[in-house]
Amino acid sequence: MTGSGYNTEKGIYVAFCVDNGAGKTPTPCVGGVDMSGESGASAWISSNPPSYGKGLAEPYGGSAHKGTFSVKLTVRAKDANTDCTASGVTCAVITRNDHTRGGDQSQTVRIPVTFASGGASTGTGTGGSGASATPGASTTAPATTTGGTPSSGTADGSMASTGSGLALPVGLTAAGLVAAGTGAWFWARRRRTGSAGASRAS
Repeated sequence: MTGSGYNTEKGIYVAFCVDNGAGKTPTPCVGGVDMSGESGASAWISSNPPSYGKGLAEPYGGSAHKGTFSVKLTVRAKDANTDCTASGVTCAVITRNDHTRGGDQSQTVRIPVTFASGGASTGTGTGGSGASATPGASTTAPATTTGGTPSSGTADGSMASTGSGLALPVGLTAAGLVAAGTGAWFWARRRRTGSAGASRAS
């Protein structure tokens, strides 16, 4: 799996996960989180990981908003918790921002993968240079596996919703509440100051 055009200031995960739709985090991922970096179920790409991620995260190639990566993933149709061959379940090779930017979906890219009926649950494959991803662009990539017959996938290319549609109303409401609280504080202070001055005059 290769990728280009990523913001190197934001770490990403590359994994094979259930695609829950645009604006929703792709989860759970088949094979879980690869905490050792040895199972091949997922990869962590970050040029500036937290201290506990040094040696586990792979740095980006390139710089700024031209970050690149190349990883190999083990793709299985199912594990103990997830079955990508089940009816109604859509799975994809994905990139998404890592846990340090949990709600930021700006680098989420989905490359759908399907398995033929009866696909072996232990099928593995490597994306190698055959699959590629670019955040914010439409990408067609072959999904390569064995143990099932995958179809080619197209990343939807859409940026996931970050809740920015709510930002303005919520921000205005918050500003209104702050203004009302400030006004009430000044009114109460003025009232105390005024009644203290009136009692001194008597």
